[in-house]
Amino acid sequence: MSSDNQWSADEDEGQLSRLIRKSRDSPFVPIGIAGFVTVVSCGLYKLKYRRDQKMSIHLIHMRVAAQGFVVGAMTLGVLYSMYKDYIRPRFFSESKK
Repeated sequence: MSSDNQWSADEDEGQLSRLIRKSRDSPFVPIGIAGFVTVVSCGLYKLKYRRDQKMSIHLIHMRVAAQGFVVGAMTLGVLYSMYKDYIRPRFFSESKK
């Protein structure tokens, strides 16, 4: 190993600046995170008022809802990137010719 290790500015990047940069690259990731946090917080709030429902059933429903929101956000992100990379250049670049 050599003693002259190369470093880049990306290594010194903070958590907030990293999240902002990643959200510019793929805008549906923060939406998925926010939806996940919302579903979990609502589920924990409803934990008080679950009546006769078992704890395990309530937690399973909460997990499925949170995962569904994240998978939906990821699907929308993939569809948006496909539109941005393939469909939009194909139809809008030909009209400029």
